[in-house]
Amino acid sequence: MTRWGLCSCFNNFRFKICSMSHPKRKTRRDFLKVSVLSASVLSTGALSAFSSQEKRPLVVSTWRNTDANNAAWNVLSKNGRALDAVEQGARVPEANPKDTSVGYGGLPDREGLVTLDACIMDEKSNCGSVAFVQGYKHPISIARAVMEKTPHVMLVGKGAEQFAAAQGFKKEKLLTKESEKAWKEWLKKSEYKPYHNPGQHDTIGILAQDADGNLCGACTTSGMAFKMHGRVGDSPIIGAGLYVDGEVGAATATGVGEEMIRIAGSHTIVELMRHGRSPQQACEEAIKRLIEKRGEEKAKELSVAFLALNIKGKVGAYSTNDVFEYTLTTPDQMHSVIRSESYF
Repeated sequence: MTRWGLCSCFNNFRFKICSMSHPKRKTRRDFLKVSVLSASVLSTGALSAFSSQEKRPLVVSTWRNTDANNAAWNVLSKNGRALDAVEQGARVPEANPKDTSVGYGGLPDREGLVTLDACIMDEKSNCGSVAFVQGYKHPISIARAVMEKTPHVMLVGKGAEQFAAAQGFKKEKLLTKESEKAWKEWLKKSEYKPYHNPGQHDTIGILAQDADGNLCGACTTSGMAFKMHGRVGDSPIIGAGLYVDGEVGAATATGVGEEMIRIAGSHTIVELMRHGRSPQQACEEAIKRLIEKRGEEKAKELSVAFLALNIKGKVGAYSTNDVFEYTLTTPDQMHSVIRSESYF
């Protein structure tokens, strides 16, 4: 059997338990058990061949974003650039009116206005970001335009909207009837808490590695539902919601943005990988650092998750609670949804 054939068999065996049709998701710990079992039937030479395989295209995103991964994979499978892949992937939930936490259809702030945030970063540390943008469906593409067509990294509010208009982006209404109805229901009590119910917020962070080994990432959101007007979370902040170092790895985050900002979470994870941690170890250490600072009692109220990818194509994920899932796409495994390990 050739090296690629053996690698393919190994990966298919390892990930088969994560079929999307399976009613019960497996944790990373379950995957490791299967990996150890499968490794026991391989010779030392075979394992050496597996560990030394060349980099291959890969996409990983927060939550159950199979359509986003598919759009990104369509780029990578044609030898496209990782930067194009993450942008195209992020645009999918941005255009989905049923996704109430990203783009069109996002739940509004307490004033009934949908405000969007996004950022994008490539393997050479080029990055762009927009925050508090209203009336534009695809902030991720505006963020890329900021990166490529201005001397700046971040534009916000009316300035970002003026730039978007100048670049030819179409202005449109983003508040759907469903989201408006939810906002009006919330207004009856107008009770705002900065912590959402675990698993109910689907900010998308998407990381990709192309055939040349380049790493890129994107993150986009409509932010906390019924937030204070003007609130901005971690998603458009380089180093908090997203960070990429083309020589080390990339990380992204989802959940209560204020908590990622407190520890510069995504940058922290990449730096931990720089110093030898695996993506999994780095994500776990970042979550534990956050919990140490906030205390376990407070941390139990939080919903925070990190997702990481290193230059070798290894993936890691960890969260405060047990509801976080991520979607993985490789040449051997199409759009598998995997349940992350968690602290609580």
